[in-house]
Amino acid sequence: MKEINLQIYRGKEKGEFRDYSVPVHPGMVVLDAIHHVQAKYDPTLAVRWNCKAGKCGSCSAEVNGKPVLTCMTRLDNFKDQKSIRVEPMKSFPVIKDLVTDVSWNYEVNKKIPPFDPIERDVDGTWRMQQKDIDRIQEFRKCIECFLCQDVCHVIRAHQQKQNFGGPRFLVRTASLAMHPLDKRDRIPFVKEHLGVGYCNITRCCTEVCPEEIVITDNAIIPLKERVVSRFYDPIYIIARKFKKIFLSA
Repeated sequence: MKEINLQIYRGKEKGEFRDYSVPVHPGMVVLDAIHHVQAKYDPTLAVRWNCKAGKCGSCSAEVNGKPVLTCMTRLDNFKDQKSIRVEPMKSFPVIKDLVTDVSWNYEVNKKIPPFDPIERDVDGTWRMQQKDIDRIQEFRKCIECFLCQDVCHVIRAHQQKQNFGGPRFLVRTASLAMHPLDKRDRIPFVKEHLGVGYCNITRCCTEVCPEEIVITDNAIIPLKERVVSRFYDPIYIIARKFKKIFLSA
């Protein structure tokens, strides 16, 4: 039976990689191999997982340097390689082995103002156009695996967590800002609190999204455009001033 060498990060912040030989079966994924290590070599190996179906976002890690869901990453993808390196997400503190502390993401989420609907129509209902629903529907697919947060260079390389909310929460805010029934003005929040200006559109977040959400083009760029129009477009700024004068007259 074919075997593959699994190099798994062990320990906390200053851990080390240890080698484990794992038999390869048809259809096997990286998470299967990790479970084999737990069962046959070391039951103390820490790994976070839940559904094993690519829908809970729990088993996020980095395999050969790429942020992935280990339950959706087949060993067949590495058939020409002698070893696979598995390590925790680098943008977040390591709790133990492959488990990271992603609590910062939930703190960012708490800051996003909730959905604030407009008044209902006279018959007590809300009405939306199908095209408006379709536009934001993909954003609802997010499973909060935080792979986009992990790969984002603003967070990963420049450590701007205090100034930048990250792709995941720009997506969530876009789903609210583009919602036809939401009346809250979210553009100042996007600029000041989520720091959309820090993103320079490398599209790395889109590349790693397991739900194939087009994060950059469909969420971040439209938000950037709204911020630029509001705060930096001289024609828009003058028009707003004249509108205020007209309304106050």
